[in-house]
Amino acid sequence: MRFVTDFADQAVILPLILAVAAMLAVQGWRRGALVWLAVIGGTFLAILGLKLTCLSCMPVFGRWHVYSPSGHTAAAAVVAGGLALMASRRPAAILPAALAAALVIGTTRVLLGLHTLPEVAIGGALGLIGAAALRRFAGPVPPMRCLPVLGVAAAMAALLHGVHLPAERAIHQTAFGLAWFIPACRPDVLSPPALPPPALPPWAIPPSQPSAEQGA
Repeated sequence: MRFVTDFADQAVILPLILAVAAMLAVQGWRRGALVWLAVIGGTFLAILGLKLTCLSCMPVFGRWHVYSPSGHTAAAAVVAGGLALMASRRPAAILPAALAAALVIGTTRVLLGLHTLPEVAIGGALGLIGAAALRRFAGPVPPMRCLPVLGVAAAMAALLHGVHLPAERAIHQTAFGLAWFIPACRPDVLSPPALPPPALPPWAIPPSQPSAEQGA
């Protein structure tokens, strides 16, 4: 499971996105390169906004077991959809590829205990929206050599697989700091949820809260 989920890590996805955009521009499909960057960038900004919102208000969103929507699932879906368009040159291939990627990566995130099912569903939905935007705005794929583009994407994924960026920890620290500026989201203001939330992953434990290993 860890082997599969690591293909959607930011350390792999971000360089892959830039490399594919460069290849599209070099081959003359500048519209495709711009739409690729804009749509995927918008998807990432949306998932970041949701992560900050949910993490800042964990006492609120924790009632529904939503702490940090899955960025891995969103990224896998939108990137797979775009690559499917280039591989097949058929817009109809985008959404099935995006859905398949969301299901595969989302399943690994849940089985590894890194995300809850609602978090994966939110990430997958955002990724599918991004894939639909690619289909809407990219336009037809012009005559070009798609194999080198896909080859570069595969090479980047293989080269960087296993590398990790500490993005989740940085996002959590930022969100926890923001929470104290939003009275409605402060844990000392809200009553605890009616049902206890599932155990949080290590990166989601606020700095002032001892982890399970340290003892409560």
